[in-house]
Amino acid sequence: MKILLAICIALVSLNAKVLRIEIDALANNFSEYTILDTRDENDYKNGHIKNALNLPILLTYENQARDGKISNPQKMEKLFRKLGLDTDNQLVVYDSGIFFDAARLFWTLEVYGFKNVKILNAGYKDWTQKNLPTSIDTPNPSKSNYITSINSNRLATKFTTQIATKNPNKIIIDARATSSYKGEQSIAKRFRHIPSAQNIPATHNINNNKLQTIEKLKEIYKDVDKNKKIILYCAIGRISSTNYFSLRELGYDVANYDASWREWGNDFSLPIINPSKQ
Repeated sequence: MKILLAICIALVSLNAKVLRIEIDALANNFSEYTILDTRDENDYKNGHIKNALNLPILLTYENQARDGKISNPQKMEKLFRKLGLDTDNQLVVYDSGIFFDAARLFWTLEVYGFKNVKILNAGYKDWTQKNLPTSIDTPNPSKSNYITSINSNRLATKFTTQIATKNPNKIIIDARATSSYKGEQSIAKRFRHIPSAQNIPATHNINNNKLQTIEKLKEIYKDVDKNKKIILYCAIGRISSTNYFSLRELGYDVANYDASWREWGNDFSLPIINPSKQ
């Protein structure tokens, strides 16, 4: 009890908000949440957390082969209605334990107006290892009346990111591996990174198959000014979602640039850091 109280006090002092949920907490409050499984349909059908609904992460992309842009409002409205979701639902999302897909769905849901979303701080395998309830049955929820609501504050675009490169009140963070940031490799035709971007790799947000602790996240982002708007990007707006989640927990004003480097790095009209100047 004393440990729990100490954690709560520490979170308040950090202006942090707990957006994760541990396995035991979910298992002990099972009926309070709508659970979303981000794995593909085949994995889901082979076994999932009992009562979980399947929302394969691929459905959050408009065209993943082209870039990471978020799926259009018409498509997402239809999907959320089919799953019976409303913006006030208490949601928990999970994946196989990599957290990148769970974080991508977390961000997508926030963009589309959902207010109460948490990430399970574990993967499906961790759940099964505790012999907690699983199922191969697919729930059939009643359709909801969800109406598209876009929180544009959580979504960055090519245009807003370009403006941010010259705005001292905004910070751009590149979540790719340092090798990509330095221009040693690239999924696009061009190399290096967006001007003014600093590099905080997405892997920093995860440790030993768990989300980093709040205290560790505070240390990782200690040099990021909390009074400035943060814009994130990676290759296709996937792994940067873990930075998004971490910064949201720490109380930052943050947006994810969905199309990310695959769009920016292939658009020769946009500025990049010149390798000859570094």
